[in-house]
Order: sequence, then C-alpha cells, then structure tokens
Amino acid sequence: MKRLLSISTLYPATGRPGFGRFVSRQMQALAERGDWDVTVVNPIGIPPVPIKRYATLKGVPEVQEQGAVTIHHPRFLLIPGLSGPINPALIAHAILPLAKRLHAERPFDMIDAQFFYPDGPAAAKVARALEVPLAIKARGSDIHLWGQRSWPRHQMIEAARQSALLLSVSQALANDMIALGMPADRIRVHYTGLDRSRFRPLERQAARQLVSALPSLQIWPEGRLLLCVGALIAIKGQALAIRAMELLPDDVRLAIAGTGADETGLKRLVQQLGLESRVHFLGSVEHDILPHLLCATDVMVLPSEREGLANAWIESLACGTPVVIPDIGGAREVVADVSAGRIAERTPEAIAEAVSELLQSPPTQDAVAVNAARFSWEANASALAAMYEEAATKR
Repeated sequence: MKRLLSISTLYPATGRPGFGRFVSRQMQALAERGDWDVTVVNPIGIPPVPIKRYATLKGVPEVQEQGAVTIHHPRFLLIPGLSGPINPALIAHAILPLAKRLHAERPFDMIDAQFFYPDGPAAAKVARALEVPLAIKARGSDIHLWGQRSWPRHQMIEAARQSALLLSVSQALANDMIALGMPADRIRVHYTGLDRSRFRPLERQAARQLVSALPSLQIWPEGRLLLCVGALIAIKGQALAIRAMELLPDDVRLAIAGTGADETGLKRLVQQLGLESRVHFLGSVEHDILPHLLCATDVMVLPSEREGLANAWIESLACGTPVVIPDIGGAREVVADVSAGRIAERTPEAIAEAVSELLQSPPTQDAVAVNAARFSWEANASALAAMYEEAATKR
C-alpha cells in the first residue's frame, strides 16, 4: 500500500463541519479503496490577536480520525487581509516538522495539495524537503483569483514546474492553467465526485411537500421554485438572480441558500425591489436537507462570476433539477445537452429568459439526472488512484 500526504487548507473540523466537505469525501473515497493510505494535514490559520470569527478554531484538536483518514491540524500565523502573499511560506514553516516526523516513521510515496494556492507552493516546499513526488489540484478561484496577482502567480508556476502531476476540475480550467504558464503535459482533468446515495431524483411534488413542512426553511408550498445555492458573496451573483425575479411571473419564487458577507446587501436589494413575498433567504441549509431541497426546485440558478466546476451544478443535476449558469469554467462540460439546463449571460434579462424556457418546457427529472451519471466519489477515487500511481512511479 502506498502512502499519501495530502495538504489542504479546507477540511472539516470541530466548529466547521461543512468546511471543505468535498475534499474530505474525496480523501475518504481514496482511502476506502485500500491501495492508498491517506494522511491529511489541514493547517489552521490563527491571528496573533483574538478575532471573533476565528475563536472556534482554538477547539480543533491537533489530530483526529475521520473514517479511514488521519487528519492533523497544525497552526500557522495568519494575518487576515495581509498575509495572503506569504501564507505558503507560513504554512510550510508550520507543517514541515510534522511532515518530516511522519515521513521518518513511515515514508510517503506522494504529496498532494488540494488547492493551487496557498496549498500548492506550501506543499512544494514540503515535497522538496522530503524528496517525494508532488501533485497539485486546481479548483477554480485558486487559478482565477490568485493567478492574477504577481507574487502568488510566480509561486504557483514554480510549484507547477516542480510537480509530477497537475489536476484540474475541468478542461476549461486546464486551458486556463496552460495560459498561465503551467506545463500542459502534466495536466490531467479530474472531475469532482458525488454521493449518489444522497443526490438522486425524488419526485418533485413529494420533495416540495417535504421541505415546505420544515419550519427551519419556510419554503412556499405552492408556486414555481427557483434556488440559489452558495456563499452569499459578490462573485456568486445572487443579486442578478434577484433582479431577474422582476422579469418573471408572480408565481415564481426564489429561495437563496447560504450565508456570507453580502447577506445584508442582498436583503436590502429585495426590499428595494419590493420582492419580499417572492424571495426568501434560507440561511445555512443542513447537509441532509439539501438533496430534498434540490429535488423540490424547478430550476437552480447560480450566476457566478467564476467557477472551476461547481459541486452545486452536479448535485442539482443528479437530483433531476436543471441549472441556469454562465459560460464560465466547466459549464459547457456539464450543460452539454438542453436537458441539463441553459447557459446564460450574467444579466437579469438573460437569466430570466433561460429560466422561462425551462419553466415552459421542463425536462423530466430522469432526463436531467442522466447528465450527472458519470459523477461519483467511487469514479473520482478510482481515477485519482490511477493518476497518483503513475506519478509516484516516475520518481
């Protein structure tokens, strides 16, 4: 059995169980195969002075077991809003002693980084010190945001050149990596996974009755339902979906799932437009409820400014709910058939037109779900194991 050391700044832990859940699912699926022993290092940034939103992180244990995976949580110095360009060095400084100790006890065959920044350059330092092959995964914002900033971009390209393997969540993102100057011959597309036991079609009306009966959601029992799923931050584009509601019939309602810095501003926009009776903020939706909510939805709308290949797209399709999304990232790799939904410009008018088409001629849930048939955590882990096996043998 080969050994993997995976470095990820996003990973579930005490006080933040949903933080990087998709990374956890990937690592669990890989470990459960039995051909790779997986150890995760999840560095946790702690500011030098107490800040309320970081307070719960003090309770995260140094090490814990989650299924077949061991997770270590070393701390590193974080200066919110300022230390971004040097976070890779701060992370590497914090985790290198731990990595050396674990490697001395039982050598690793591969080191990976679950995000290109800051994880990638930090993992590159560790891989050099341990003389172990490196793999780095790009997921979207790490390339599109940090890749536009000179010093982070320089660190990312240097780490890419050191790597034996580079992974991308979509072909479109792989093309962006090449344009940034990363070696094309080392890039492989590695699509996200999906829990097919949870995200699967449940008859829409039955699902609607179920979620509308939950006091925590307060979903309308009647009318056609749109849903936005994602953090309430500007790049997710919820404001565009809200403005599109002005152009849609009165029986169309919009539920917005998520929390974030833009929540107050979005609620103010709803009031300004007089849409209080048609737009509802759900807050953070429990993980077990989300599949039922997606099944109850007529159209999932996510007008993001940038994505690699959003988990929300795949989860919605798997539940039989078509999507309206912009032409970003891997959108065309997901919406390759009209049954999957529509690709629309990031304007209220284009979003409203795309939604109207789907409401007037809705595809069946089974037809929509076919578009997500190739996604599963088992397929994700199988592909990852094969690529890591090949990369590890090149040392």
